[in-house]
Amino acid sequence: MLTQIYEVSSPAEASALCELGVDHIGILLGEGLFPREQPLASAAAIAAAVKRPSVVCALFLTAETERIAAMARLLAPDILHLGAAPELLSPQDCALLKKFLPGVLLMRSIPVTGEEALGLARSYEGAADFLLLDSHTAGDTQIGALGRTHDWRISARIARAARMPVLLAGGLGPENVAEAIRSVRPAGVDSKTKTDHAGAHSKNLAAVRAFVGAAREAAASP
Repeated sequence: MLTQIYEVSSPAEASALCELGVDHIGILLGEGLFPREQPLASAAAIAAAVKRPSVVCALFLTAETERIAAMARLLAPDILHLGAAPELLSPQDCALLKKFLPGVLLMRSIPVTGEEALGLARSYEGAADFLLLDSHTAGDTQIGALGRTHDWRISARIARAARMPVLLAGGLGPENVAEAIRSVRPAGVDSKTKTDHAGAHSKNLAAVRAFVGAAREAAASP
């Protein structure tokens, strides 16, 4: 069971998450168009603190493919995570980015708002290496970071049908990750809001430890 934690904001946090066994260390990268984006220099310092077997997952919320490609080439993350709304960034855009960035795995966020998510997920076959199923509000230019769950029944159907690993996100924390895994059976789980300190965007390491432990215990259960 893969564990993915966002948004890491310092080298010290990255190092601590590696020690806790987090698989994907998530960095929100950008040029200040969205709140809390890390500039390239800060993101590079965080990435340098990530030690194997943990890997760097760089999230972009912009839909500007040239800007994404330019920054990703400089940071060289293990995984490029695209979080722009689907109407702004198509499967063709994702396929083009994979061509521009050979060797980098691509993760695409899928908004689970209804039955249409099933067809949307299928449309990224061949254009993405991972899917991340997340909550979404219609009209938002970005997917996720809402701190609320969505319909896991739809997510479970996507996870069963997908030809690539599926990670589940959206309001997951230590208290509900086991239920989410039993309900959806994803390849991995993601947490941001529920593993932050209350009222802040720094990571609560005790909550992360509990999240990772609960996820692994649930994954090992029949």
